[in-house]
Amino acid sequence: MHDVSATTGHTVPIQRVQQIVALAMRRGWDVNALLAAAGISADLLAEGRSRVTAAQLGSVIKGLWRATDDDLLGFGLAPVPRGAGHLLGHTVITAPDLGGMLRRGQAFRRAVPGFPPLEVTVDGDLARFTCDIRAVEDPLPLLIDTMLAIAHRFIGWAIGERLPLHRVEVPYRRQPEIDDYDLIFGAPATFGAARPGLVFDAEWLAAPIMRSSDELDEYLRDSATRILTDAGCSTTLTEQVRARMARDLGGEPARVEEIATELAMSPQTLRRRLREEGTSAREIREEILRDAAIAGLVRGQETVQALSRRLGFSEPSTFSRAFRRWTGSPPGAYQHQNA
Repeated sequence: MHDVSATTGHTVPIQRVQQIVALAMRRGWDVNALLAAAGISADLLAEGRSRVTAAQLGSVIKGLWRATDDDLLGFGLAPVPRGAGHLLGHTVITAPDLGGMLRRGQAFRRAVPGFPPLEVTVDGDLARFTCDIRAVEDPLPLLIDTMLAIAHRFIGWAIGERLPLHRVEVPYRRQPEIDDYDLIFGAPATFGAARPGLVFDAEWLAAPIMRSSDELDEYLRDSATRILTDAGCSTTLTEQVRARMARDLGGEPARVEEIATELAMSPQTLRRRLREEGTSAREIREEILRDAAIAGLVRGQETVQALSRRLGFSEPSTFSRAFRRWTGSPPGAYQHQNA
């Protein structure tokens, strides 16, 4: 029996890995070793439809951490000694509420000058928590997203519930291939902003801090490397339908009518709302199969024949054609790269 949760997790677009590889090449690091440690074939970098698993992206980010020996991965105004993030956490976690915690974060730069300036502002009913990176040369979009995600996850952990965001603001231009902002943040992204930041209802600034310093070390352990790949922030109908469909992996998929009934809406409403989110039940089903197939190939515990049978394909050749359509590459490109 396979654990469905382990086989249907979201995969990550290859463009996020491409960003790290480009940085590594500029700095003269061993790109092949970085990819090999993550079990990623270099051939996948050239195919824009390629995907990697959450664990593979985490491995690449860990490699970047080792190469930079910098808590901010070279993202700060100067190298930030390892352990500074833990110090920041212990500095802010004893604040009485979220507003106080964020204001303590603003003052932290005096202790560690490499940290970019943080700022909390309120405009009417909205609060904005931003990071001033204008002095950072060519900041990597992946690192911007990582730091924002770390801040968002940490805030939610500290107050004991997810902080609902109106939007995430990033200073770079949109890459159409990167499709996981809603999954990461549960909110849309605004591109070309003056500063990266999180925008939320100002009333959340009064939310009490529910965690203690004693709980902090356990939370911080390895949190940064899994932060972009911890699914569960999305509040969209697409994710609700995906979660329902994932239960039928390898078997007869639920009909739209069944899913609509479970979600207390008509099939017509379900189809319309999915169209408004830019997808359909068929596309969601294909993405579930694609991600499960990639995860299975990367694990390397099944033959292509066994994997195709588990995912409900009548023949390995049918599976291979579908896999090429999804990713632009044959299944073999994803197999045993970490051997």
